[in-house]
Amino acid sequence: MSKRQKSWDFLEQCAEKGKDQPLKQLFADDKKRFDKYSLHVGPILFDYSKNLITDEVMGGLFALAHEVGVSEWRERMFSGGHINMTEDRPVLHVALRNTPDNPIYVNGKNVMNLVSEELRKMKVFVEAVRSGGWRGYSGKRITHIVNIGIGGSNLGPQMVTEALSKFSDDKLQVHYVSNVDSMQIAQVLRPLNPEEVLFVVSSKTFTTRETLTNAKTARNWLLASSFDETVVPEHFVAVTANPQNAIDFGLPEENIFELWDWVGGRFSLWSAIGLPIALTLGYEKFEELLAGARAMDEHFLTAPLEKNMPVIQALVGIWNSNFMGAQAQAILPYNQSLHMFSAYLQQADMESNGKSVDWDGNAVPHRTGSIIWGQLGINGQHAFYQYLHQGQNIVPADFIGAVESSTTVKGHHEYLMANFFAQTQALMNGIDEEQVREELRAKGKTKDYIDNLVCHKVHQGSRPTNSILLETIDAFSLGSLLALYEHKIFVQGVIWRVCSFDQWGVELGKELAGHILPQLEKNGKVAQQDSSTMGLINHYKKVRAEQTS
Repeated sequence: MSKRQKSWDFLEQCAEKGKDQPLKQLFADDKKRFDKYSLHVGPILFDYSKNLITDEVMGGLFALAHEVGVSEWRERMFSGGHINMTEDRPVLHVALRNTPDNPIYVNGKNVMNLVSEELRKMKVFVEAVRSGGWRGYSGKRITHIVNIGIGGSNLGPQMVTEALSKFSDDKLQVHYVSNVDSMQIAQVLRPLNPEEVLFVVSSKTFTTRETLTNAKTARNWLLASSFDETVVPEHFVAVTANPQNAIDFGLPEENIFELWDWVGGRFSLWSAIGLPIALTLGYEKFEELLAGARAMDEHFLTAPLEKNMPVIQALVGIWNSNFMGAQAQAILPYNQSLHMFSAYLQQADMESNGKSVDWDGNAVPHRTGSIIWGQLGINGQHAFYQYLHQGQNIVPADFIGAVESSTTVKGHHEYLMANFFAQTQALMNGIDEEQVREELRAKGKTKDYIDNLVCHKVHQGSRPTNSILLETIDAFSLGSLLALYEHKIFVQGVIWRVCSFDQWGVELGKELAGHILPQLEKNGKVAQQDSSTMGLINHYKKVRAEQTS
């Protein structure tokens, strides 16, 4: 921040004063701590009581949110303000799930008319494909959808279709291709019949090298079967903000779904980028997903900051990162449906707030963003939870679960959720030396054995966690959950004063790859690079030449 906030100094004092306070002591001192530090909005219960926070800390955090103007920036986003400063664009993924009768203006134009028209086009298309009205070149029904995209054009739709797969009627099977490594597209296409496949090519610019490489390979695969370029429109549709490039690829305008420059890729699953979701689950489920996000949008927009779930989640994250020294954030879903959720959030958060200069171009004097990582909770317990419990670096964690199982098998869900509740409790309480000694004495262990082992079994506790409990994993609740995290990311970006909606760091390596590619394609040694890159490329070319000779 260019101007240091008074509340920032106050919070630093709070952190210094309370850093050695045991978390379990805070619970012992306040029997109503859960009631005070939890919030229930729609299908989501958010418990943030297992963080090293007090009324004093939360007061300082809310003061910080007010000082930096979170409410004002929130209004600017929802009203079409150009809050993507480096690209001079609005940020309006919220418009994609807004109601048509609630206008949002960009440069004097109500974009809800555009959104409504595109949703109508999506619905007609989805119903045509699912009913069998849209057929392949030989007259066969479409049975498989292959989505070709990368980043937000892949992670969002794939995460949602995986999470809601129980609601699929299996009329259409969906596959995702994102990696330019030929192994992935080969594995996806090998068992499929080209006559029954529909490709959805999603690229905001329709110039993304990885996506277009895969799309051209898919096109060649289709033509190897049909021997007729005129059949491409029967098997390809595009989602893009650059329709001319899609037309140049061979698609008619009616096969092109629009994406606008005020929708960032990692926030785009609510647009036509979500076509695979609607095709696989039915358009009604896609509408439920939008409705769930819209409900969280309305809460975020209207609730006071002190009762606002995304704001509180963001502030607790700020507290842990900037004042308690945490460098990472673990995302731990205790539900198989959410097995891609950590990867999805990794992109949404780190691509947004992994920045080091503020809005004015000045170096940010404190940490921004967090290292987002994680995986399914039970699996993680047998992998990296050792680090969470006893590692030197304290990693705050979000535990995400559901009251209702996605698939009911007697005894499974109860055991799953017992671990959910137990892990947050164990991370909070830990186990001290005397408890360890008592436990080992009860097992009949000798004094020497106990003396040697006790230090290894002590858990310090006071490891912060949030618990997010959904009623069930359905389209509405998933939409609300995703919007919760989107708004949390936005609020943290405002507090850090970083541009959360550009991604210039994604571009540099891709640009350099464009320069290196011609050097890989021609014969002879490379001499224009640094010694490491030159040595690697020349070794690569030498081995390739030997393999093909």
